[in-house]
Amino acid sequence: MNLFGLKKFIIQLNQHIARMKKLILIGCVCICLLTSMVATKNVQSIKAYPLNAALLLSGAENIEIDYWIDSLYTDMYLSVAGLNREAFYNACKGYEYLLAQHNIQKSGIVTICDFSQPSNKKRLYVLDLNRQKILFNTYVAHGHNSGDEFATNFSNDNNSNESCLGFMVTAETYIGEHGYSMKLDGVENGFNDNVRSRSIVMHGSDYVCKQRVLNGVMMGRSFGCPALPSAEVGKVINIIKDGSCFYNYYPDETYNRNSKILNAVFVWPVIQSLQFASVKIPDSLRNLLPDQLN
Repeated sequence: MNLFGLKKFIIQLNQHIARMKKLILIGCVCICLLTSMVATKNVQSIKAYPLNAALLLSGAENIEIDYWIDSLYTDMYLSVAGLNREAFYNACKGYEYLLAQHNIQKSGIVTICDFSQPSNKKRLYVLDLNRQKILFNTYVAHGHNSGDEFATNFSNDNNSNESCLGFMVTAETYIGEHGYSMKLDGVENGFNDNVRSRSIVMHGSDYVCKQRVLNGVMMGRSFGCPALPSAEVGKVINIIKDGSCFYNYYPDETYNRNSKILNAVFVWPVIQSLQFASVKIPDSLRNLLPDQLN
């Protein structure tokens, strides 16, 4: 083969490789889109399984979830604000579960009471996941019988005067003994489903404030209510009221082992959104795809 023939062969080979790459790219795009379409149809199929069933999740989905959570955790400077990753991960999972179950009306808003921190720390976080912002970070009381500086005991029982654990949904507001207040509805049987009958509500109080910290005085405690500083409670309630996710966190083995929400295996709505958003179809390929995928 002379030099001219060799060059011609190389050109033809490169053209063939280019065509193969194009076909492979089209195939990958179609697979991604079809997978996302199937996931969307199955979003309502949510069941609770034992904790080890989490292994059924695909490795790719777990990677996507971890990437999303780590990105938010870093971009929102939550570590700097004192919120540990486990609390944030659990809150995100519960929020996604409640969102998929249509149990919340306010998407993107998540409130976390991090009871692994002492009461003299700003351990209540109101987060806007959609805008990646900390809306509020302030003090919050725990129940009188939950502990002194640290809350270590939790209960769902009437007259226990203890805080409860797990996921709740914010409800209506009212003017009561402590002024402007907000009711809560528990969604985890055995852990917090008695909050309404126990009158566990968010309200303001003078026994929870920065001045106590400055004076070296222990924060006051409630009968189990998440009481906030009086100067801030109104603004917080107005943001989170009427159907947002509310989570009381503590690394409690019994709760972690038995919470149906933390142990649920389901399709995270955010993962579907990420899958759709990540599929960018070049204009040059659109005319090669079926109409229903365009």
